[in-house]
Amino acid sequence: MIINCLVVDDEPIARNGMLEYIEQIDFLHPVDVCKNAIEASLALQNNRVDLIFLDIQMPKITGVSFLKNLANPPLVIFTTAFPEYAIEGYTLNVLDYLLKPISFDRFFMAVNKAQAQLSLKRKQETPVVAGSYFFIKSNQKLEKINIDEILYIEAMSNYVILYTKSKKHIVYMSFKSIESQLPPDSFLRIHKSFIVAVSAISSIDSYEVLVADKMLPISKSYRNAVMERIEKDLFKR
Repeated sequence: MIINCLVVDDEPIARNGMLEYIEQIDFLHPVDVCKNAIEASLALQNNRVDLIFLDIQMPKITGVSFLKNLANPPLVIFTTAFPEYAIEGYTLNVLDYLLKPISFDRFFMAVNKAQAQLSLKRKQETPVVAGSYFFIKSNQKLEKINIDEILYIEAMSNYVILYTKSKKHIVYMSFKSIESQLPPDSFLRIHKSFIVAVSAISSIDSYEVLVADKMLPISKSYRNAVMERIEKDLFKR
């Protein structure tokens, strides 16, 4: 299991030191390194982040304020030179609290804790598959999703929105995880954030598809594969 990490610290030496530690752990992958909360917000919008190493004392927006304003934060490990913030970190449900200067042994203990928690979470999130349907966890219960009812799926920062013919479901799981449950002959990835049901496509050109009166973008990186797939399906008829 690979853990996508985000480092947020206003001190260049601290950022570089954390990055060196991350690169020594084979299950950690640094998606971005940011010097303030504004950069971190953009990084969260553009990447799937499982774990943030978050400095507390930063100019303008502190790490605490930044975390309080995240709607669905990933796991967070506070990194700081100020031990008095430990209690506040506990109330914010952070995974761990690393006091600078951070030793590699202490860092390793924290990321092993993150690995164990994320592994358990992903097992709980994985849909139960049974032929033409699967179950998702929604509002503390398992809800049945018929595959032939799905119109398209949209990826957000740390959850997906599953649009069916009758309603939409917000599911807190990775895009990759739900994609693995779909039959590849019935679904088509058109963008890093969109998967569509081939049968639900009303029209298509090189840049967009129309699904249930919604225009969805085809990204440049997927365009050739999408058009080849559509042409292949046409010749089958």
